[in-house]
Amino acid sequence: MSELEIHSIVVALVFVGAAITVLALQFLSAPYGRHERGGWGPTLPNRAGWILMEAPTVLVYCAVYFQGEHAWEAVPLALLGLWQVHYVHRTFIFPFRLRKSDKRFPLSVALIAVVFNTANAYVNARWISQLGTYAPTWLTDPRFILGTGLFIVGELINHHSDWVLINLRKPGESGYKIPKGGLYRWITCPNYFGELVAWTGWAIAAWSIAGVSFAVFTAANLVPRAFQNHAWYLEKFDDYPKERKVIFPFVV
Repeated sequence: MSELEIHSIVVALVFVGAAITVLALQFLSAPYGRHERGGWGPTLPNRAGWILMEAPTVLVYCAVYFQGEHAWEAVPLALLGLWQVHYVHRTFIFPFRLRKSDKRFPLSVALIAVVFNTANAYVNARWISQLGTYAPTWLTDPRFILGTGLFIVGELINHHSDWVLINLRKPGESGYKIPKGGLYRWITCPNYFGELVAWTGWAIAAWSIAGVSFAVFTAANLVPRAFQNHAWYLEKFDDYPKERKVIFPFVV
């Protein structure tokens, strides 16, 4: 079996994982953050669990990417830069921006995420630096420009939304508050919306089925979670803005 065939199988498994995820999230919520609960086995400190979960997106991606024969070409390097801009922050900076708390992260959830993130890092990195071919002119192709623009917009939305959440509470305060400002004026989960925009942009810029598989999985994971978060806010806060949509401004 050729590597291209193996790559295609792993991509197909990512799509299967997306279908399983969207179905599973109809019946349960990921047991961390505001949905933290017991019954999922051993736990880790929240930051440690987060770093373990996300580490393959940086480490595996780089290990696979730099084995490729196109690794030092302009377009693959540009795509590598986009990927790592998101995931270096998400893995090694974001967890330390969170306020210290006694919240725990289920080890089982972190390990499931490690499996997915390893597969996802492989299919995207391997396509970009080895199996795919990008001429230097791709940097000026409308698809690359559009995709990169969407990625940047999505990242800005995601970072600002996280900043709002992190700064909701003053030092010494605990508990949850209703976030306000930015896209929170219109939707409950602009941080998730930002990720959807960013990874849709990535799929367009990379123009690969591997990129599409990740964008589809991102939607399968985040859209149901957004509905769960929206329902949680409505239940917890009597004064939660009823006009807010869930994840897509003015739509749903």
